[in-house]
Amino acid sequence: MTPTPFTITRLTPADTARFEAWLTMFGEVFADMETYTAAMPGKAYREELLSDRNFIALAAMDKEQPEKVIGGLAAYVLPKFEQERSEVYIYDLAVTEPRRREGIATALIEALKPHARARGAWVIFVQADHGDAPVIALYTKLGTREEVLHFDIGVG
Repeated sequence: MTPTPFTITRLTPADTARFEAWLTMFGEVFADMETYTAAMPGKAYREELLSDRNFIALAAMDKEQPEKVIGGLAAYVLPKFEQERSEVYIYDLAVTEPRRREGIATALIEALKPHARARGAWVIFVQADHGDAPVIALYTKLGTREEVLHFDIGVG
């Protein structure tokens, strides 16, 4: 078996530079640097977020360049009210263009599973945009597809 050319790590409050590189990677992959880098969270916010047991930030790191973020996953644990269990929502998942098709996205999701189990989750769920065939194929390979509608409701 060929060793993987990357490692997966959970970001901690001490990972300042890695957290910034992680956000920059999301901005580059999603072509939305404004959202991900224009107003990066300050130290106190970042430390609180990365200490929160209901937020999971995973980074895929290049083994040859250990500080290079080549993929990332942000997930939220949602405690349920009807039973003593949780669900985990993958909010963002991205892999840099030159590193796609190496199993990094699958490895990130697999690395999320023990964190989900540790928080009493019974399922991990994620959304995909219509027409994003590679993403839909990945999620179809890993889970069960549901047809749902998504609505954004402003708070203003």
